[in-house]
Amino acid sequence: YGRGVRLRETSGHWQNYNEHMLSFKVEDTIFALKPMDCPSHCAMYKQRPRSYRELPLRWADFGVLHRNEFSGALSGLTRVRRFQQGDAHIFCPPDKLANEIHNGLDFVQHVYKIFGFTLELALSTRPEKFLGQIETWDRAEAALREALERLGKPWVLNPGDGGFYGPKIDMRI
Repeated sequence: YGRGVRLRETSGHWQNYNEHMLSFKVEDTIFALKPMDCPSHCAMYKQRPRSYRELPLRWADFGVLHRNEFSGALSGLTRVRRFQQGDAHIFCPPDKLANEIHNGLDFVQHVYKIFGFTLELALSTRPEKFLGQIETWDRAEAALREALERLGKPWVLNPGDGGFYGPKIDMRI
């Protein structure tokens, strides 16, 4: 495998998401175009030893991604192959997670309000096929739920629609 595939094997994306990835073979090596930022941000984090004093680390990326999405998955009736997505990852201690998520939601809400947008929020929880321990999922879902409750805006539960790697808050305009 090429470097991009090896990175996504380590993260579990290759085993759990490869049908949605654009990949190709050159001689005896399989390469994959970048479908998401998560593994790359984790690789950046691992580049050197970190101290708790550096936390939280907040990284955002607005780069180009490539996916082999099913028709209508991201933009209505069209099939998406290449797009740009604003994506962010926060590396923080578990006891700071709910506060970091709340601050992020509050910031997004503030910016969207300037442009007259309103948000529809959904908490997407553990799917049938997932990585990790149930206890870790339960703690992560509880932190997301706490952040949503603190925000004070309506939200809905979207059971089983989290990523295989973790729960998420979906924001729709």
